[in-house]
Amino acid sequence: MTRLSPLSAKKLMKILVCLGFEEIRRKGSHRFFHNFQTGLSTTVPEHGNEDVGTGLLRKILRDIEIGVDEFEKLR
Repeated sequence: MTRLSPLSAKKLMKILVCLGFEEIRRKGSHRFFHNFQTGLSTTVPEHGNEDVGTGLLRKILRDIEIGVDEFEKLR
């Protein structure tokens, strides 16, 4: 099993767009993404230059139903 490392919010959002997710709205520093083909959605916090930690990254991967190994290939 591959270990996750922190990732910038901008890079994570680019990966989500490549997977077919669209930003549907913003509220403060949080962006909400939805994939209309699969019906899945997730939220990405964008707090300045802070990275998205591994715990939250795992939660987002569960939300979009993608495995760690598959995510690392997209990275």
